[in-house]
Amino acid sequence: MTDVTPIRLGMVGGGNDAFIGGVHRIASRIDGRFRLVAGALSSTPEKARASGAALGLDPARTYDDFDAMAAREARLKDGIEAVAIVTPNNVHAAAAMAFLKRGIHVICDKPLTSTLADARKLVKAAERSNALFVLTHNYTGYPLMRQAREMVARGDLGKIRVVQVEYAQDWLTQATTGKQAAWRTDPAQSGAGGSTGDIGTHAFNLASFVTGLELESLSADLQAFVGGRQLDDNAHVMMRFVGGARGMLWCSQVAPGNENALRLRVYGDKGGIDWEQENPNQMWFTPYGEPKRLLTRGGAGSTADAARVTRIPGGHPEGYLEAFATIYNEAAEAIVAHRPGKKTPEAVVYPTISDGLKGMQFVDACVRSSARNAGWVKF
Repeated sequence: MTDVTPIRLGMVGGGNDAFIGGVHRIASRIDGRFRLVAGALSSTPEKARASGAALGLDPARTYDDFDAMAAREARLKDGIEAVAIVTPNNVHAAAAMAFLKRGIHVICDKPLTSTLADARKLVKAAERSNALFVLTHNYTGYPLMRQAREMVARGDLGKIRVVQVEYAQDWLTQATTGKQAAWRTDPAQSGAGGSTGDIGTHAFNLASFVTGLELESLSADLQAFVGGRQLDDNAHVMMRFVGGARGMLWCSQVAPGNENALRLRVYGDKGGIDWEQENPNQMWFTPYGEPKRLLTRGGAGSTADAARVTRIPGGHPEGYLEAFATIYNEAAEAIVAHRPGKKTPEAVVYPTISDGLKGMQFVDACVRSSARNAGWVKF
């Protein structure tokens, strides 16, 4: 029987007024698998302590920095078993390595790091550690994305020919101030990719997750439409996959009328699927030569992989927070299995550090290609 004792969780970043920190905390609690007991919640000690107090953390376990947190929690008998890292990208690598070397499992926000060099160093640190590494590409947690992956794998679409994925937002259409915009448009904190790193990596990861295709090469045209912006806010990427499939990825944060419009379409020689994140409980499936079929989460035709991560009956919408919680639940299953040294159950699926490295390679390849006038570069 699965151990249901909540896993002791720490958090780096995610203090007061940090959107993604709140999302991680909610997601970690939905299935009752984690309990937040410690944190280094801000780079500013005063704010870190205030944030810890607001969350009801023990002041003795509210730390000024992640190094102190990692060192002390590793010594405590009831220290944290896992840490969620929800900082700007440039902090991911150092924070993750501090916990990995002490055998503490890491649940890290995406993208993996701010640079490809740091990503490679982090991969080596994870390989040396006995701890697990989970990357929160949360869109892979939607039940219908699990179903799409299963449908592709069993051949419902036939041989995959075309992959179209897009992720459009509009919140950076004009020069924008504020914490969230500031670090995402700063190369020192975000890395070489703007929209490519922030949302393009999500789109690339989801397409890879569902199709199982490996990218061979790409041609990317990156733009910074807003004057003075140092990182791309729009990108068009052509993709060639191993085996002959072709793809196109569009990510933009300057597309008025789009709030969080992630969409995936996959076409094979037997049929196609079409799914939109803003309406995640429905997916169109069209077998070639037949009428379109509307598949629903929890409805007739739901597959085993989708049912496994579905919490409530069909017709009761599940959304973003539940999909995020699925990643945390999968992490919990893997952590519990890890305690006695068992293997993670085969059905458990979550984005790994390998997926994170591929995301950083994707950003790096896009930047290199765009610098060569959208020339084709090997992945």
